[in-house]
Amino acid sequence: MAQAARFTFDLDLGERPTMAAPIRPTVPEDLVAQLVAQAREDGYAEGLAQGEQNATAMAAQTLAAAAGSLATRTAEMAAALDDAAALNRREAVELAASVGRKLALHLLARYPTTELDTLIAECMASLNGVPHLVVRCHPDIADAIRDIATSHMQTSGFSGRLVVMGDPDQRLSDGRLEWVDGGLVRDIAAISADIDRAISAYLNAHASAAAQQEETGH
Repeated sequence: MAQAARFTFDLDLGERPTMAAPIRPTVPEDLVAQLVAQAREDGYAEGLAQGEQNATAMAAQTLAAAAGSLATRTAEMAAALDDAAALNRREAVELAASVGRKLALHLLARYPTTELDTLIAECMASLNGVPHLVVRCHPDIADAIRDIATSHMQTSGFSGRLVVMGDPDQRLSDGRLEWVDGGLVRDIAAISADIDRAISAYLNAHASAAAQQEETGH
């Protein structure tokens, strides 16, 4: 039987060839710094642009809101001024009317025959040919009115019959003149009512004009 041959290694395992290290690509440090700086600049510029855009949008919104608020407040102030002007006008007119009434009453109490004196003089100047004239007045001034009317007869040419009657229904300084086909009445209450109607019409006209102006926006 043949003898087995012993296997021997010709390769020395004690000395293995060294493998070459992998070569890594290198980037110059100045290029890296330049790229980083450029990235920072791009980021800053983009952030600045975005911030400016946001700030502009916010400013526009704030401005629009402020303009709307200002318009609303301006309209409210204008309405308040109109109301105040109307109130001041009404109060001024009412005050003037009140002062006028008090002054008129004071003058009438002090000179109760003045108004009738003027009324009689105006009537007698146009009563030629009238057969008689009746004057009704407060009893306290009947004698004074008779003297006044008689004096006017001498200067006006009125030659009819004169009758002066004291009438307790007549207020002091009020009176009534009557002749055949006509007459005149002097009534302080009626005059005061006419004044009140004129004042109301004046104030209502201003109120209507202001309301119309507000509706049209002019």
